Amino acid sequence: MANFKSLKILSGNANIPLAEEIAEYLGVEVSNASVKTFSDGEIRVAIGESVRGADAFVIQPTCSPVNDNLMELLIMIDALRRASVRRITAVLPYYGYARQDRKAKARDPITAKLVANLITAAGAMRVLSIDLHATQIQGFFDIPVDHLLGVPILAEYFLNKQIDNYVVVSPDLGGVTRARTLAERLHAPLAIIDKRRPEPNVAEVMNIIGSVKGKSVVMVDDMIDTAGTITLGAQALMDNGATEVRACCTHPVLSGLAIERLNKSVIKEVVVTNTVSLSEEKLIDKIKVLSTAPLIGEAILRIHEDLSVSKLFN
Repeated sequence: MANFKSLKILSGNANIPLAEEIAEYLGVEVSNASVKTFSDGEIRVAIGESVRGADAFVIQPTCSPVNDNLMELLIMIDALRRASVRRITAVLPYYGYARQDRKAKARDPITAKLVANLITAAGAMRVLSIDLHATQIQGFFDIPVDHLLGVPILAEYFLNKQIDNYVVVSPDLGGVTRARTLAERLHAPLAIIDKRRPEPNVAEVMNIIGSVKGKSVVMVDDMIDTAGTITLGAQALMDNGATEVRACCTHPVLSGLAIERLNKSVIKEVVVTNTVSLSEEKLIDKIKVLSTAPLIGEAILRIHEDLSVSKLFN
């Protein structure tokens, strides 16, 4: 415990259970911090203990409600900076606003860069995240970024199921690298769904590149939001001869009609991690939640003790 005297784990309201799991892994308590609102909705943060000279880690995924959780993060960082901490690390298990990472058409914003600027300006000195929507977002920050991967956690789960005849499927061309990594870990072939997206949150399956006939399919993505892509893709795979379809992702955003779509879909199982906290109504029988606390906890420990974090990237 003496080694962790200056280590402080703090949490906003976005995912308190994950923060508590991480603190338990490290053998420390979550620091006393109150994050409430004034009557007009403004966020009020009060750090209830001394953090002078501390190595502070703020665990706050910017999931729904995205804007509230982002503001909580920024205000907590500002409070810590003004309380004379030694270092502030923003731990973002899920990094919101990441899907707008380039100008796809005229007059588009680049929100992934904007939020990176806000976090840096608030006073964060380091960022720790899992499965950014695009790996180049690391370069949007002018501070060090440790980018952990969720695939090893997902792969271990499927390996333990000992199912033969796997094929790993990427639901779109952009996710091929992630799917290939999972396929290598499962010693399975790779297939790709070629689709076009006429507008945001609307997907249309085009065709399947690779063979899925007679195979047990695992579809992998970084996130499942409205579940339109994953459910349409699963149906197309079954129509092309797959024997069963499982889906997995790191970030279960699950907004809009996602739960209804997953319930009605041909998907047998949806394996996710706890980077985003799920409410009771979203924890349907099909969903299996895996913990990222050991991975994040180990990364925090290594950052705190100035050890290499690179071995955790794989």
